[in-house]
Amino acid sequence: MDALVTLIPLMPLVAAMVIGLGHLFGLIKDEAGETITADIASWTVTMSCLLTLALIGFDMQGVNTGSYQARHWLNSDTLDVQINFITSGFNLRLAALFSVLLALVIRFSINYMHREAGFHRFFFILSLFTFAMLLLVLSGNAVVTFIGWELAGICSYFLIAYTYDRQVAVVNATRVFVTNRIGDAAFILGLGLCYVWLDSVNWTVINAATELTPGKANALALCFAVAAFAKSAQLPFTPWLGRAMEGPTPSSAVFYGAVMVHAGVYLIILLQPVFEQAPLAMAVVASVGLITAVYSVIVGLSQTDIKSSLIFASTGQVGLMFLECGLGFWQLAAWHLCAHAVVRGYQLLTAPSLMHQLRGVTATSQRKLPAWIYVVSLQRFWLDPMTDWALVKPVRGLAHDLSYFDDHIVDCVMGSPAPAIQAIASLAQMEEQLLGARLDNDYDTFAQGSGLAGKLTQWTAAMLHWFEDRFVLRGVGKDAINYGRRLGHVANRFEQSVLRPRYLVLFVFITLLVAF
Repeated sequence: MDALVTLIPLMPLVAAMVIGLGHLFGLIKDEAGETITADIASWTVTMSCLLTLALIGFDMQGVNTGSYQARHWLNSDTLDVQINFITSGFNLRLAALFSVLLALVIRFSINYMHREAGFHRFFFILSLFTFAMLLLVLSGNAVVTFIGWELAGICSYFLIAYTYDRQVAVVNATRVFVTNRIGDAAFILGLGLCYVWLDSVNWTVINAATELTPGKANALALCFAVAAFAKSAQLPFTPWLGRAMEGPTPSSAVFYGAVMVHAGVYLIILLQPVFEQAPLAMAVVASVGLITAVYSVIVGLSQTDIKSSLIFASTGQVGLMFLECGLGFWQLAAWHLCAHAVVRGYQLLTAPSLMHQLRGVTATSQRKLPAWIYVVSLQRFWLDPMTDWALVKPVRGLAHDLSYFDDHIVDCVMGSPAPAIQAIASLAQMEEQLLGARLDNDYDTFAQGSGLAGKLTQWTAAMLHWFEDRFVLRGVGKDAINYGRRLGHVANRFEQSVLRPRYLVLFVFITLLVAF
């Protein structure tokens, strides 16, 4: 029965491929194809959900072995990356919960996204995200987990920028994408340390390692902790979650209320044995979770729209989950994760109807806050300006300095290479001239280079242009015929000279000398 686990993430992937290719080739398009797209997405996710529930039943009966290896994917020296899955325990139960929530969100989205311009694109991305999250949760090794981790982030970017004609949506999506890459870099670093120190990337081997020194255990745990902080919007990465509300409501519910925002907590719980060997990492996880929870409560007090209030409530609850993990309450954190995913997903899905019912009613806080707390809450602790000052401005300044160095120093030393367009595009120029264009005015200054490299390129381009113009473009024109006649006269004279008797005798004499 363990082999059924391969179908759970595979079916949403097939749905994404069918929807994507069908829309690409015009087989599924416009309002007429909405029913086909909706049926493909909903039925495949429903089947994944039923397969997950069936595996849970087999696991409760003791039929499952706990893992399933599909095949070897990559072998390099001692690195052995397998496509294997976990078929029991918390991973399987969380996959069942996520698949149920994803199936409900897809069913909700069918009516919510009806007649939207990007209907098919939305369900393609949502199906791909379903594949990514189920792969992330069920994978038995860090490499395949990272593939799901990364695909989920890419799908998040696409859905935040769903209305890509709006500049705010595109800017926020890019900011979220770049922020999450910091966590991805930490994940890759942790993955590399697993291979260097443990000679394996399988989660079972990593969690069973007891020979790690405290320093190695803390380093490994901190790498995965940073990845978890970024994915679950913990400080200092929290501001990206507020920017992610630009996406449609169903994507906000499934990404930042029910499923993806909990991926970081899942990663910490998955690596429980490693974190228990790393007291420093446990303290960092608990501290970051507590500070994020306090931050979310304070910022949430000044929010006037329901989606922002719910999203900061989500970061606060996820922060409490990190606090529970840091304090060692692993079972409590797991139950907290499952309960919060259900409640917050439901709240975000019902947010539009609540806004409709409360139309014209202004949301105000019933508490009297001190002025300084209110200002800090409105500015969200100035985290975005501080990030710009600490990271964005230095990188932008470095890019400006490098550009200045390249323009004023490198180009002066090496020379600006003259473009070889004149040689490459001669045929296009001739066609333009035949059509009536006049490019002769700038002929002499079209490709001027500076410096040694530039002059060499310019001369080479001029020679190639002359040859191409005389012999290739004009073909059998008068210049080619004249040069051909001259070459023929020279060849005839050479042949007549060689055939003279004295030269023939000399040629035979030289041949005999060489032979002897």
